[in-house]
Amino acid sequence: MKCLIVIQARTSSSRLPGKVLLPVSGLPAVVLAARRAGNTGNQVLVVTSDASSDDILSSILEKYDVPYFRGSLSLPLDRIVSALSGFEDRTLVVRLTADNMVPDGVLIDELKDYYLANDLEYLVCNGEESGLPYGVSVELTSLKHLREALLKVTDQFDLEHVTPYIRRTYGEVYYKKYKHLEMGNYRCTIDTFEDYLHVNRIFAETKDPESISFTELLAVMKNLPDGPIIDHTAKDLVIGGAQLGLNYGISNTKGKPDLEVVRQILGKGILNGVEYIDTARAYGESESIIGKALTPSQSSQIKVITKLSPLQKCTENSSPETVATYVKESVFESCYQLKAPFLQCLMLHRASHLTQWGGVVWDTLLELKKEGVIHSLGASVQNPDELMGVLNHQEIDFIQMPFNLLDYRWGEVIKKIKEIKSHRKMIVHVRSVLLQGLLTSSDKQLWKKANVSDHKDVLGWLQGLVNKGDFESVVDLCISYVRSQSWVDGLVIGMETEEQLEENIKIFGHPIINERKRLEIEASMPRLSLETLNPSSWRLQQ
Repeated sequence: MKCLIVIQARTSSSRLPGKVLLPVSGLPAVVLAARRAGNTGNQVLVVTSDASSDDILSSILEKYDVPYFRGSLSLPLDRIVSALSGFEDRTLVVRLTADNMVPDGVLIDELKDYYLANDLEYLVCNGEESGLPYGVSVELTSLKHLREALLKVTDQFDLEHVTPYIRRTYGEVYYKKYKHLEMGNYRCTIDTFEDYLHVNRIFAETKDPESISFTELLAVMKNLPDGPIIDHTAKDLVIGGAQLGLNYGISNTKGKPDLEVVRQILGKGILNGVEYIDTARAYGESESIIGKALTPSQSSQIKVITKLSPLQKCTENSSPETVATYVKESVFESCYQLKAPFLQCLMLHRASHLTQWGGVVWDTLLELKKEGVIHSLGASVQNPDELMGVLNHQEIDFIQMPFNLLDYRWGEVIKKIKEIKSHRKMIVHVRSVLLQGLLTSSDKQLWKKANVSDHKDVLGWLQGLVNKGDFESVVDLCISYVRSQSWVDGLVIGMETEEQLEENIKIFGHPIINERKRLEIEASMPRLSLETLNPSSWRLQQ
């Protein structure tokens, strides 16, 4: 069977224009990618566009004697199929992109052999599913399937991303030989200027960049000082934004961090696979400092969840028009402070706003979502009754709720969450995992303010679990317990320093509690009052 490696390349990248021409080990990135892909003798063809923006790219490919084809800029699927018009349907097509230089002929040959031996229709090697860094990405399918996709698809997404139709129609198989490496949270693609500097560091000490094996490059990545803190991705860690804009939390002794510290926290979080930041209009300067701290390239790598203003200026008698105006003001102010053209996710800060004022708040948000100002909607809830009230709204994609090791209130509602998640996508983030820091405090006065007269029994129980289990601390115990809940997608953890972030990331690399241990913990837990489990009932002013 004929095998052809196709490398997509263009210079008009929106995030880093001209990235495929940037030098890596003395060669333009696209040339290095092509030579590494073909270093075991496979035929390589770079497919670029016929737009004038790619004239320089084409001339460079000619200079380095790299075969290329020029076609549609906006329709990469059509470009690839047109480039292969002279080949038979059964031709095996290996698809790469020019911003990924780590894949080599050895890896491609392994994939080709696996594809043929297992009689596959589609095979992919990429990211966490394959245990490899983002950027060690290779797709294999037949030219016949690519031609079929071009004939049948009309959606721009399918035409631009080339293989979605094939994956939907024929299924997708991940190559998992290297899953044990657990390097899914590493990056070696060039998507941003920071990525480009990182890739240069990977190749810096290489004497023969065209021939060095991809496994040797993976070893280099693991030893770089700018790599992740842990091998496991901390994607279920959500950076809490309240501490970034307020002196928030009963045990907060640091106060809100300055802009440079926030930059360090967010940058290191992104590097270690953090996918979400949680903030709100009501969190003081939080939105503003996040907007200032994130670079444009970082904004493309992490999602910001914010919450609608509590709408305190609206009274019970406010007109629908007035309420709608305040809702829009809050949304557009969030966009302005976050320096974002749209909100990736907006949550109701108060679940009651779903129905209050005749539902005008929710109707206005649905209108803004339809207009593209908001991508996803959600709700932040305080108690089980509020959660039950929002779960049946199909438009709600995100839920945020308080939950911790000692919070027994949610049993029946959790069953409802699991049932909903079994048939539609809904992301659940939990906050107050440490009960605003109370569970790690030995300060008697703080516990009294939280309506606990004798805290020694609770602290003794927590420390007893730490001593008997494989936990480093009470924080480790609390986080491991919540992470063991199958219905939880992320934990909102507040932090004021980079050191706190690093400690949390390391904890998120620990194994979660197994079901047997979790049930044992639940059977022995002390029972706190509802006034303690609800921080709004704490006597903080005393």
